Amino acid sequence: MAANDYVLVRGVRDTRGALARWNDDPWPVLGRWFAGALAVAFVLLGAVWVVSASVLADPTPLRLPGLTSPAGAIDVASVLFRNSLVLALHAMACVAGFIAGSSLPLSAAKRKGISRKVHEAARPIAIAWVIAFTLFSLATQAYIIGSNGATIAAQLHISTGLLMLTVLPHALPELVALFLPLAAWTIASRRDEWGDLLAATFATVAIAIPMLVAAATWEVYVWPDILRAVSGT
Repeated sequence: MAANDYVLVRGVRDTRGALARWNDDPWPVLGRWFAGALAVAFVLLGAVWVVSASVLADPTPLRLPGLTSPAGAIDVASVLFRNSLVLALHAMACVAGFIAGSSLPLSAAKRKGISRKVHEAARPIAIAWVIAFTLFSLATQAYIIGSNGATIAAQLHISTGLLMLTVLPHALPELVALFLPLAAWTIASRRDEWGDLLAATFATVAIAIPMLVAAATWEVYVWPDILRAVSGT
């Protein structure tokens, strides 16, 4: 059997085995994923608060569906599209972790000479890329969301702390959903369970999608009423 064929067969077998194992007893693995994603969400929200309280607000008001303009299904779709891009990037990082931690070692073991050395060297590079990408994603989101938060707070004449409290009902589940794949990657890397990461990608994305739909719906149709109540607009 060719090296690539062997890796593919092994990957499919590991993925099916992980899904079957989790289906029999899902709560331990789900608990670890949600705990990890929740921890990252709190860290990011803290960073967003720091950024929003530190940067200068943009004098140009932001459009807030349901508050500054009518809200509709297109606004929910817009939020979902934006979040789907982030979820896709995080899922790709999870797949990259599977390739780096599971597929590359298997492929390297079936090769010789320079090809083997290249595959062996690629693993730490790929893992380092995933780590760097994760940190970049966190830093970028903290700055962008924090900057928007400063602008919204100034626009509504409320404190950034009060604004943060209004977003918790939808931002917390939204961030947990977005960071489920990265939580699965972190846990798998610490437990040396790289072969489970492809299954984890499918599972976490399937869990995240309805959470993101619910969060986007709340953000568009309920959050504006909360903002109106706390700001008096």
